[in-house]
This record gives sequence, C-alpha cells and structure tokens, in this order.
Amino acid sequence: MPTTISPQLIIDATLYTLLLFSVLTWTLILFKIWQFFYNSRSNDRFDQAFWQLSDLQQVHTLPTNGSQARLAFAGLKWLEEHQQAAGKVLKHCGDSTELLEQNLRVQLQQEQHTMESGLTVLASIGSTAPFVGLFGTVLGIMNAMHDITASGSTSLDVVAGPIGDALVATAIGIAVAVPAVLAYNFFLRRLKLQRTSLENFVVSFLSVAQNALSKQV
Repeated sequence: MPTTISPQLIIDATLYTLLLFSVLTWTLILFKIWQFFYNSRSNDRFDQAFWQLSDLQQVHTLPTNGSQARLAFAGLKWLEEHQQAAGKVLKHCGDSTELLEQNLRVQLQQEQHTMESGLTVLASIGSTAPFVGLFGTVLGIMNAMHDITASGSTSLDVVAGPIGDALVATAIGIAVAVPAVLAYNFFLRRLKLQRTSLENFVVSFLSVAQNALSKQV
C-alpha cells in the first residue's frame, strides 16, 4: 500500500526551506558588504599610490589588493610579455594599443564576474520566497479545512486558529524576500558604479602605457 506524505510534513519542509533562504540571504548580504567595502577601500588606496609613481615599472612595489590593482598588474604583465614576444607570436601581433586594451577588458570582465557572484542567488530568493510561503499557506489552509471538517465544528474559534497559523508561511516568505530584493538592488547599483570606475581607470592606464609602447617601437 503506497505511503502518503503528511500535509503537515510538507508545511514544515516549506518553513525550513524559508529558514534556509533567510540564512543564505543574510550570509550573502554580510559577505557582499564586506567584499564591496574591502574592494572599494583597496581601490582608493591603490589609485592614490598609483598616480604618484614616476614609472609603470614601479607598480610592482604596490599591493595587489583590489580589482584596480589586479587590472594594473594584468596590464603591466602584458606589456612585459609584449616587449619580449612582439611580432613573434600571434598573441602579440597587431596594434599594440588595441591588444593591450583587449587584455584589460578581459581582466575587467573577470573582476565584474567576481563581484557579481552571489547576486543571482539573492535575486532568485527574492523572487521565489513569496511563492514558497504561499505554497505553505495553501497547504496549511487545506490541512486546516480537512481538520475542521473532521471535527464537525465551524465555529470561529475552530476556524480562525488553523487558518491564521497557515498564513504565517506567506508572511515569512515575504519577510525573507524583502531583504533579498533590497540587497540585490543595492549591490547592483554598487556594481555599476565600480564598473564605471574601472573603465575610467582602463582608459587612464592606456594613456600612460602609450609611452611604454612607443619606446618598444
């Protein structure tokens, strides 16, 4: 005889799922706050030190923390490789400035992907948590109706309690979704600002690198 899953078990599983969503949401929020703050502070420090240098080779003396530093080191590494392999391998054949810009764009995309990590999860939780809560509410109401029918009583005291308990799942779902959506929008805004800042740095770095490239010609 096939076994049936208890509705109460499904309701409990729904609530535990929402609890997991909540823990995951706040873990990601705290991690992303730290990640953006640390990266922003590192970029500010590197930017101030970078423009005080007298030569690109002195970049090696700077710390490698932050996305802007990694961009600069990627560009400097390419310049050093280009000096040794220009015209010898296909990777370094073509317009030097365009090749360097392409290399920096690739590194910029990698930095973008790193900072984007976790945002898809926040967006998914924000969009699905209310429906998970609603699912638990529907099952809870169905289970409550079944119990009310079995008891044979339709008084307000008997009906209100179980239905009110069932509505808790929807409330929890909304409570989980709101921080996830707000955090996603906030971090998305910060991500766009960071990308704009890095794109400006790429343009500035290319301008500075022109001297190094002209000396190699």
